[in-house]
Amino acid sequence: MTDIVGVHGIRHSRTSKAQLTDDWSRALNGGLGEMDMPDLPAGALELPHWTGLLARGANHLGPEEDLFDVSVPLSEEEADFVATALEEVVHQEDLARVQELELQTLGLPQLWPARFTRLVMAYDRRFPRGGGTLFVRTMREVRFYLYEPHLAAQVRALVAEAFSASTSVVIGHSLGSVIAYDLLRRGEIAQDRTAAVRTLVTCGSPLTIPSVRRGLNIADGEPLKLPGGIAWVNVFDPGDFITGGTGLSTLSPEVTDAEVNNGIGDPHSALRYLRTTPVARVIADEWR
Repeated sequence: MTDIVGVHGIRHSRTSKAQLTDDWSRALNGGLGEMDMPDLPAGALELPHWTGLLARGANHLGPEEDLFDVSVPLSEEEADFVATALEEVVHQEDLARVQELELQTLGLPQLWPARFTRLVMAYDRRFPRGGGTLFVRTMREVRFYLYEPHLAAQVRALVAEAFSASTSVVIGHSLGSVIAYDLLRRGEIAQDRTAAVRTLVTCGSPLTIPSVRRGLNIADGEPLKLPGGIAWVNVFDPGDFITGGTGLSTLSPEVTDAEVNNGIGDPHSALRYLRTTPVARVIADEWR
């Protein structure tokens, strides 16, 4: 029986469900091991592989079809959404420092408008090693989920099928945290499959960004809410470029933030988040 449903983030078109499940299980077991807890039982984690459903109508998203890649020009709608999201996370002092600089396009698409490029450069000052470019790529796919309702509904339906009567923990990473939250708040899972759900864990969640929340029809200032009885633990790294380095607790009294340090290599990494103590503690508390 399934005890944990995981919802992965973007960029898994070249990874199978089996490989993702193995990777997530190893990471979760690493965190449990550091707490002297046993490994997950076989079959305890269900990880639906939803990526192909969000592939702009294609049956799969191969490398040659990755229309979210930085080499693919942004549509006007994408540019507007991503630029607004960047304006919401960029520090004004960083933007001021790059206003007078010559545009440094090394590593940045030449076709990006100057204002867009300056926002990315400003974000890179806060999150070096390409944080701005990675933010753009991620926000393009987040926007596609938010504004392609037919495909988004297919994604939610696939994830909903992963729940069982014994599912007690839901873990969402990056865009997966948006999908998991959206699914739970909509009540689209059969009631007998959510009766045991006690905790939502979000990791590296872009729900911190107002543009993302507005895409879920959550007005500015409106608190994030879950169905009654479900606790919410949000795990974030201050160095995570997708979250803007902030948590969610200021947006809702229902959210408990847990700050972690995933290192400088890739602070947004799902596997680094999954092996952290706050995630392991939720699982351990459920199985005691």
